[in-house]
Amino acid sequence: MPKPVDIKTDTILQGDCVARMADLPEGSVDLVFADPPYNLQLEGELYRPNQTKVDAVDDDWDQVGDFVTYDAFTRAWLGAAKRVLKPDGTLWVIGSYHNIFRVGAILQDLGFWILNDVIWRKTNPMPNFRGRRFTNAHETLIWASPGRGKRRYTFNYDALKQLNDGLQMRSDWTLPICGGPERLKVEGRKAHSTQKPEALLYRVILGATRPGDVVLDPFFGSGTTGAVAKRLGRLYVGVERDAEYVKLAQGRIAKVEPIEREALEVTRSRREEPRIPFGWIVERGLLPPGTVLTDIAGRHAAKVRADGTLVTSDAKGSIHQMGAHVQHLPACNGWHFWHFDAGKGERRPIELLRLKLRAELN
Repeated sequence: MPKPVDIKTDTILQGDCVARMADLPEGSVDLVFADPPYNLQLEGELYRPNQTKVDAVDDDWDQVGDFVTYDAFTRAWLGAAKRVLKPDGTLWVIGSYHNIFRVGAILQDLGFWILNDVIWRKTNPMPNFRGRRFTNAHETLIWASPGRGKRRYTFNYDALKQLNDGLQMRSDWTLPICGGPERLKVEGRKAHSTQKPEALLYRVILGATRPGDVVLDPFFGSGTTGAVAKRLGRLYVGVERDAEYVKLAQGRIAKVEPIEREALEVTRSRREEPRIPFGWIVERGLLPPGTVLTDIAGRHAAKVRADGTLVTSDAKGSIHQMGAHVQHLPACNGWHFWHFDAGKGERRPIELLRLKLRAELN
């Protein structure tokens, strides 16, 4: 078991992200979600066809400087984030075409290993009012591990599959931008110009962490990451240099009600389930030696031996080897092929016995 790391959680650290991350213990967080300045460098004001002004991103915090300055800034915060990540932790970073390619290149320069890029396709993007370019209808997220090593990272594949109506979760996510009651406002105006929707963070945190894990957001802003982390039973650490945003996020997160522990359980991956050898089924008496197994149609038969192997009229071996042998196939999943007599002429797959034993172990 890895040694626990002492880190103060469920807190917002005010100040420069690089400096404040330097104060955190090395290898102390399970996931970093970063929404850094995009450095849009917009010129002039933008108006809709009806001459109303567009509430664009023109905040001072988004103006980092030229490419050399922005790259140095990116290298500094990514290096700090890598230091505080656990070896089996991962990092998510989101950006637009203005910055994400530079961020991706620097990620790789620093030794991160890119696992996926995910396209967030916005259902309600802001139109291109000038009509000189395509509507910017998406943003890109990069998911990366600290290195290419063999250490495992958390990916709740089956949970995301269930979230997606039983279909494998793809790398293109269709979600609306933040709006309605979720959009924080101060005196009728957006409290934060780039507030991300909670649904986006829900998918990231549910898919890449477990309850009790520590999630760090070095650009905390209005606190979306902290709000979703608290709701999902994760711990959070936020870094934010703007005192008004810190106050805004604290008030927002204080209102969040965590999901009860039992409801936080998610569908586990088969890789995480305890391995059940067929021999355990035999020694527990669920299928005593001498039991005859057949395929679903009763055309092939094999007898269970005391050591958990099967024997047919001309061969012996594991449940998988014998399933392949009688069918003249190169391979076979014996758990699904072989059936036992459940009474009243009903044949049931031996997989049911494995599930029964696994449930007892869990």
